Amino acid sequence: MQHKKDIKSFSGAVLSEWFADRKIKPYRAGQVLRWIFHRHVDSFDKMTDLSKDLRRLLSDEFSISRLQTVRVEESTDGSRKYLFRLKDGNLVESVLIPEKNHWTLCISSQVGCAQGCRFCLTGRGGFIRDLVSSEIVNQIWEIRKGLDSEARLSNIVLMGMGEPLANYDNVVAALKVIMAEDGLQFSNRRVTLSTAGLVPGIERLGGEINMNLAVSLNAADNEKRTYLMPVNRRYPLETLINACRAFPLDRRRMITFEYILISGINDSPEDAEQLAKLLRPLRAKINLIPFNAFEETKFQKPAESEILAFQKILTDHHYTAMIRRSKGSDISAACGQLRRKEAG
Repeated sequence: MQHKKDIKSFSGAVLSEWFADRKIKPYRAGQVLRWIFHRHVDSFDKMTDLSKDLRRLLSDEFSISRLQTVRVEESTDGSRKYLFRLKDGNLVESVLIPEKNHWTLCISSQVGCAQGCRFCLTGRGGFIRDLVSSEIVNQIWEIRKGLDSEARLSNIVLMGMGEPLANYDNVVAALKVIMAEDGLQFSNRRVTLSTAGLVPGIERLGGEINMNLAVSLNAADNEKRTYLMPVNRRYPLETLINACRAFPLDRRRMITFEYILISGINDSPEDAEQLAKLLRPLRAKINLIPFNAFEETKFQKPAESEILAFQKILTDHHYTAMIRRSKGSDISAACGQLRRKEAG
């Protein structure tokens, strides 16, 4: 039996070539992709402006992949956590986050994670495999299909399970579909990739695609960051900051540095002063994230007074420093928690 190709993994340009090779007008590729990504159709038979012969050909050659929704948990604050099953039975999570006048969707790029950050639940389960590009795209497709007002879903962040730059080729292929006119049509100003600091990936990304970059920093000295994030042994802060300095930014864009505040570890006034000094050469803004505790960890969230004092030091140094409160505290809020619950 012929193995069908997943049409969601094809860009408009590549699909147009496929049509042209078969003496079919290339503009048909755009029609097909608009049916899939704009009208959320999951069957070629429903593409009524295509001939029956073309629909039959497409059905013979391609599949339109879907994810199975295993569970959705909804918080009292409006956030929703989705657990999806992939074709091989593995599970991934996505989180829909309500903002003031829009939604942000946090998606995963791997099943598990190999980075081993001490504060992360996902990494404790180890790394299983990379997601292919269509599995990354399908998290958005499935969730947007089920929304009452899909226009309010305007922001995408790759901050879920996995390290996006460790799955570079699949992630970039997915990003091109996410931002394409004949794809999911998200503005590049509203798509953000978050990395633990894989420097070669940062360097490649800057030359290949225009989007927002966020870096999970969490400490401003090498000893402390290596304790929290083993990746710092390979790419210490000096190397990481140089890569960030070289990352191309549009006018008025900044790199976001995520800093998880952990009581007694990285939350002192000295830590804040060191962070301000470290980021001085960069166009940087800082998201302060009070630690979201989970079972099996000794880490704790700092007291509110310490969080505010840390923020004030940064703002006194003229940084934009926002405190990002965890949402979904009444559901499986920590990344990887819902997947672990389902797996038993």
